[in-house]
Amino acid sequence: MELNERSLSILEAIVEGHIASGEPMGSRTIARQQKMPLSPATVRNVMSDLEDMGYIISPHTSAGRIPTDKGYRFYVDTMLRVRNLSEAERRNIDAFCQSDNLRTQELLKKAGRILSSMSSYTGLVLAPRFDATIFRHIEFLPLSQGRLLVILVSRSGLVQNKVIELDGDMPSAHELEQIMNYLNSSLSGMTIQQVRSCIVEQMREEKARYDELMRHALALSTKVFDSDVEDEVIIEGVSNVLNQPEFSDIERMRRLFEAFEQKHHLIDLLDKSQQAEGVQIYIGSQSEYQEFDGCSLITAKYTRGDQILGSLGVIGPSRMAYSQVVPVVDYTARLVSRVLQIESE
Repeated sequence: MELNERSLSILEAIVEGHIASGEPMGSRTIARQQKMPLSPATVRNVMSDLEDMGYIISPHTSAGRIPTDKGYRFYVDTMLRVRNLSEAERRNIDAFCQSDNLRTQELLKKAGRILSSMSSYTGLVLAPRFDATIFRHIEFLPLSQGRLLVILVSRSGLVQNKVIELDGDMPSAHELEQIMNYLNSSLSGMTIQQVRSCIVEQMREEKARYDELMRHALALSTKVFDSDVEDEVIIEGVSNVLNQPEFSDIERMRRLFEAFEQKHHLIDLLDKSQQAEGVQIYIGSQSEYQEFDGCSLITAKYTRGDQILGSLGVIGPSRMAYSQVVPVVDYTARLVSRVLQIESE
């Protein structure tokens, strides 16, 4: 059923009123806000129709109405008027994210903080996939009980730590240093994917069987590079979203907190957002994950030239100030892309 002008105006008033106040919107309040003269009774009739169509719902026994996920989706797709950032806001983001010799991870953490600060929700940044980055350096740090901490550093400054279990005895400090020097000299400048291929190829070569150092280096490298390094999600300002009144429900708060802890569903959504242009908005149940019920996620990808590196965004309650958050996410993603492009030149 297509909404007429009056229904659209009332739905817009309910969504924006609820976003602003957090309270259910009653017919008298809506009637007073309408440009066209409407009685509360007429507004109640329209609200009843909107409820039947699934755009709004009456919470508990309240006489007022609040938007459903469908209502928010319709509002975002057809009514949302995104404001322009002020010059002061742009300068604030610029100053926060731009500084000399800022490593990639530091830049992304700062981006997460500014997203959280300016939205008053939780900032998220999916770091570039380490597998696609250029390998620069590897370090080994012996741990207890046959375990070795491996520190991988990319050319762009990304750092990943990985603990591996050794099959035999721990190599001596001198042996580890020799292996580290060999790997850094022979593999530096390759992507992690190319490193894996190179190791596999070298292990096939007959000479590897007669060179003790190479044999140890390749055996250790196989453990280091045999699986994908876990994607990193930077989460800033968790308390901002958990302090929202929507999360006074302990069960809903617990589910969201687990999503922040486990991260794989966040990674999935942030990863999906890279497949489309512009700002993407996931609302509540439309995210496909129960943990994000009652939440909205606004994301945008960041790039270096033509290469998509990752995505960033803001997660908060579905009652989110979309018109304010969307331009912050969009501008921050564009700024991060520009900074990364400049650094690579």
